[in-house]
Amino acid sequence: MTDHALVLPGGGYRRHAAHEAEPVAQWLRGLGLPASVLRYPVGQSHPAAHDAVSARVAELRSGGVERVLLVGFSAGGHAAGLAALAPAGPAARVDGVVLGYPVVTLQNHVHRDSAQVLLGEEDTPARRAALSLNALVTPAAPPFFVFHSFDDHKVPAEHSLLLSSALRAAGVPHELHLYPVGGHGVGLDESWLGWARACEAWLVRERWTVRREIGG
Repeated sequence: MTDHALVLPGGGYRRHAAHEAEPVAQWLRGLGLPASVLRYPVGQSHPAAHDAVSARVAELRSGGVERVLLVGFSAGGHAAGLAALAPAGPAARVDGVVLGYPVVTLQNHVHRDSAQVLLGEEDTPARRAALSLNALVTPAAPPFFVFHSFDDHKVPAEHSLLLSSALRAAGVPHELHLYPVGGHGVGLDESWLGWARACEAWLVRERWTVRREIGG
């Protein structure tokens, strides 16, 4: 089976955080999982980023990839989650999602930068709901691995808690890892890699193409 991980860095939908891009793809490749970075459109309202992610997933599948894993951070986590929960057709199907301190909701605990860019001039309650990941979860969603820190003051941990609650209610397999410290935007900071070790173990359990000795 051919697997591929697509990495979506954060940056508030205004830029791409370099430390959440190629270093993460290199880490995944080091585990044995083919990976690449998608620098989705920034500074453009929805659905610019969503269309780009969906198109890239479909392109990977047309090239022979059987399973696609999306790995997203902060706003990139929102883009990854949205692609997984609101796929643009069967060819854009996502098979697993890894989210780091993701932007989840545009209704509560709102991340201002992401909301301003995504909503553009169409800031309505209906549009905010349609772009909130927790409101889009169905039993058909793929497995999720999510991590967050309680001292994240940019995207509060409530975002991941809302997503986990929705996934649990829908019976979707997922792991939520919450840490007391870590802040926002940790990426692969060598002083804070508990999430990476937990994710490696999850990848093995979910039978992604990684070395079998990883995760104990």
